[in-house]
Amino acid sequence: CFRMDEKHRCVQLSVNPSRGLMDEKFVILVQNAPPSSKLTIHSFHQCEDDFGWDAFAHYISDETGSVNVSEDCSLGGRYSGIEPMGLLWSLRPVPGSKPGLRIRKKNVQEPMLVTVSVYEGHRKEGFADLVPLASVLVERWYMAPGVRRIPVTEGGLTATLFLPPGPGPFPAILDLWGSVGQLVEYRAALMASHGLAALTIDYLTADIVKETGKMVNLQYFETAYKFLQEHPQILGSRIAMLGLSLGSSVTVRMATYSEVMKLRCAVCISGNHVQPVDEDFEGIMSNSKVRINEENQVIFRDLTLPITSDPLQKVDVGRLQCPLMLIVGEDDQMSPTREAANDEMMERAGNSHLLTVLSYPDAGHLIEPPYTPHFPYGKFRSTITKKKMMVLWGGEPVAHSRAQEDSWKKILATFPPLILTKLNGLNKVCGSCFEIAKLL
Repeated sequence: CFRMDEKHRCVQLSVNPSRGLMDEKFVILVQNAPPSSKLTIHSFHQCEDDFGWDAFAHYISDETGSVNVSEDCSLGGRYSGIEPMGLLWSLRPVPGSKPGLRIRKKNVQEPMLVTVSVYEGHRKEGFADLVPLASVLVERWYMAPGVRRIPVTEGGLTATLFLPPGPGPFPAILDLWGSVGQLVEYRAALMASHGLAALTIDYLTADIVKETGKMVNLQYFETAYKFLQEHPQILGSRIAMLGLSLGSSVTVRMATYSEVMKLRCAVCISGNHVQPVDEDFEGIMSNSKVRINEENQVIFRDLTLPITSDPLQKVDVGRLQCPLMLIVGEDDQMSPTREAANDEMMERAGNSHLLTVLSYPDAGHLIEPPYTPHFPYGKFRSTITKKKMMVLWGGEPVAHSRAQEDSWKKILATFPPLILTKLNGLNKVCGSCFEIAKLL
């Protein structure tokens, strides 16, 4: 603790839980400060690329000298009002950082470390040169205790399987990311932490692509599905598919046309069904119509506008036989998700009862797990042209944060048994998987 005035008060700071899952809320509490004193609560994270990210908010202590971030209003800083998790979702690169950065956890077997500190007065900058009144190191994990990470290369796949604790069998999800490529594991790891087996696959920069110099075909995704279906710890009749951006285009294509994949449901985040259906996977990525805004940021949402009426240029979702959830950010500048969601193909075909649309005003393109910082734009390197560009993702921070939290709950709710965490046979509603692990 640190003393802040002539009364020799010892300011105390706590974060509970200080070790928890990425989508788990915490409570930040300041105690023993002078009553009605101005305080700045600050968060700092140094990502795996060594770039610094921070957030801060201004508070005034109550008559007992306390601030509870979950209950008290921020008077300014990165956000205003009551925002229990604002010090996570409002993280931004520290001043002087290069533009277009994005946090993407690479090693999910290690936590995201965040230092939460409290400072005297209402500060806006220079935190690195200030001595805090108190600090706490917080661990945010994508992998709960007991989750297993298994690299997968069978059938030419470049993938990672995450299995929840226990013998199973588990419902499963096939997890696809977008056109940046690489093997991205953190969402799948978090799903496994909630009891859902998850296979995340690299389909743009996979080993087989590097070896052959050719893009994968649609059978590659069927191979991933069959791997899950045949796995002894997975319920072969309860496999879903989730895709973000380009991954959602693949998801809706496979859910509609594949004779191999019999999906329990499909979840499409920030994508659309417009693509040449008489071509293989490469045809999905063939369009190149873009525009540039005043800040020299690339806007891709015009790629498929207006939504075509040509049946050869869009997936016939009227043929879908499994539930489809569309997650739409209404300020998405990468994909015309709102316009695509309003296409009435399923209603005309009589299967609209299978469709759920979650549409979020002022949310952008990158709708990720809860409390992931909002990225309105970012550096992007096309896996096709190899060109680097600054892409506008869209969205407003508070609304985008709300969309991430709400949509994540509803994705997990498609598998009702997930409300129980199972650790080595111990069934208990999950307050904190790390606290439960201590009981084992």
